[in-house]
Amino acid sequence: MDKRFVRINERIRAREVRVIGDEGQQIGILPPYEALKMAREKNLDLVEVSPTAQPPVCRIMDYGKYLYQQEKKEREAKKHQKTITVKEVKFRINVDDHDYETKKNHVIRFLEEGDKVKATIFFRGREMTRTGLGREILERLIKDVEQKGIVEFRPRQEGNTLHAILAPKKAEGGGPRPKPPQPPQQGTGPKAAGGPQATPPIAAVKQA
Repeated sequence: MDKRFVRINERIRAREVRVIGDEGQQIGILPPYEALKMAREKNLDLVEVSPTAQPPVCRIMDYGKYLYQQEKKEREAKKHQKTITVKEVKFRINVDDHDYETKKNHVIRFLEEGDKVKATIFFRGREMTRTGLGREILERLIKDVEQKGIVEFRPRQEGNTLHAILAPKKAEGGGPRPKPPQPPQQGTGPKAAGGPQATPPIAAVKQA
């Protein structure tokens, strides 16, 4: 029910309406003024909930309370919606191994955080004759991150730009990726001799 176009109380112009009581009971077909009188006796409103029905259907309710509950539901729904953004990671066709690994780690981190990634290669001047090398780089990236992401768009060229889009791979069961176990803090438990060390976080993405 769109609150911008809802007719209530005296704004209901139909000659007769089918009335539903405030507890959901069917009251019957009445002239609007009689239905409104019933609503007023309970300090409630007469709300047209189905204007296209023959006759229109109206319900006796507390309209202000109804609007409040609807707005509350909308706010709760928005809280549980994750906004998926597309992060762009730029490569050059002459990228060295160190730079490639750094950018690949950025891609993995973005995918783990639930974002999509647009991997882009921009060709300048004579580099346009080496688009095949650019495709090889993107295909290598797709292969290297296949445990974390799926291909939404395979490498494709638009002008002097080649790009591919990767989307996060859902964890088994559709749930979030489980967090790795935390090592025991010093003094709070037995020491793990020779245990694995925590991997340091990846540096923030730099503007390309």
